[in-house]
Amino acid sequence: MRAILVLYLALVAALPVALLATVLPVNSYRAQGIEALDCDGPAGVLLFALPALLLYGAGAILLYRKRNRRLHLVASLCCLLVFLAVGWNAVAALRESHGAASVEACA
Repeated sequence: MRAILVLYLALVAALPVALLATVLPVNSYRAQGIEALDCDGPAGVLLFALPALLLYGAGAILLYRKRNRRLHLVASLCCLLVFLAVGWNAVAALRESHGAASVEACA
């Protein structure tokens, strides 16, 4: 029981990191309406996305294993939704950083 409480506290504490990883734009220039290449944008997203992906992915797996209680199942599905939202922005950041234009300009 104590381990689950620690897991819930860690997930709540990591929610701002996951929110930043989801909300940060991959290309800050494009977010302002300027069509330019941003070499630092993807790294900023991945800085917040990797810890959030690890924590919420592990949380989804660990809580799903104890799905006999409805609260754990609902929390596991919430972790999965956060994981997918953060993962979507992380994949966009990786695509932006490994594009043809950024390989030449940001090397």
